[in-house]
Order: sequence, then structure tokens, then C-alpha cells
Amino acid sequence: MREIDPNKCIDFILENAGKYAAAKGELAQLETFKSSLKAIMMQKSGEQTIGAQEREAYACQEYQDLCKAIGLATENAEKLKWELEAARLRHATWQTLEVSNRNQDRILK
Repeated sequence: MREIDPNKCIDFILENAGKYAAAKGELAQLETFKSSLKAIMMQKSGEQTIGAQEREAYACQEYQDLCKAIGLATENAEKLKWELEAARLRHATWQTLEVSNRNQDRILK
């Protein structure tokens, strides 16, 4: 097993926490805007019925682009989330190994 540097794990978490927060914020903003865009596009629609307006709103390019952006933002946030979790787990593994090594040293003395 390769050597684990606990400081690098912690540094990684600290360096990427802001990026993760920004990614989650972007995702929340896009999700919130989704309803607004639908309402805007329904209002612009020349259709009279709510169902037809809704169909037009969902079919417009802007709405489709927003859905793609939500997908990319979700991917980015999830990637960062799991990178941070991996760093946390590496640190936890290091702690466990250190305790085991200390116990082993006590037994051998």
C-alpha cells in the first residue's frame, strides 16, 4: 500500500471545499431558474391553453440548454463531492494505520 500523507489529504479538502461549494451553488441556481424559464417561455408562447404553453416551453432550445447545464453542474458537483470524500477516507485510513502501528510497537516492546 502506498504511503498516505495526512497533510496532503487535509490540504486537498481545504483547497477544494470552495470549488465544491461553488458547484453546489451553481447547481441550486440552475435548478431554481428552471421554473422561471418555463414560466417565461410559457408567457412568450402564442398558445392559449396551459398544456400547449407548457409543451412549447419544454420544447424550446433555451429550456433544453438549461437542462444540459444542470446535468453538467450536477456532474461537476458530484465529482468534487467524491474527491473530497476520498481524501477524507484516506485521512481516516492513515489514522487507523497509525493507531495500529502504535499498538504493534507497544506489543513488541
